[in-house]
Amino acid sequence: AQLVESGGGSVQSGGSLRLACSISAYRDRTLAWFKHREGVAAIDYDGETKYATSTKGRFTLSQDNAKNTLYLQMNNLAPDDTAMYYCAATTSLNWLLLRPWVFDYWGQGTQVTVSE
Repeated sequence: AQLVESGGGSVQSGGSLRLACSISAYRDRTLAWFKHREGVAAIDYDGETKYATSTKGRFTLSQDNAKNTLYLQMNNLAPDDTAMYYCAATTSLNWLLLRPWVFDYWGQGTQVTVSE
């Protein structure tokens, strides 16, 4: 699978961004977003999701199957959210661990910068 992220940028604290991950081979994979190598959120092919505690309530996953694209809506951003964000994919049943070693395919990342 090939993954290409977009949507990063610079915002002020309290602002929002929507990251997008375009995936070449979409079926039967769990997809996730990582903040550097820290798991943020994941969704499997059945629609089951898992969010890191630090992002729950602020970040929301969605997917457009027709466009083979995964989105991460990020609201109420804080300076601590500043990082490179990566999209990743796996077929492993251990995806709920939200650990980087579970995921086999990675994009190049998109930078998110949040200022005070």
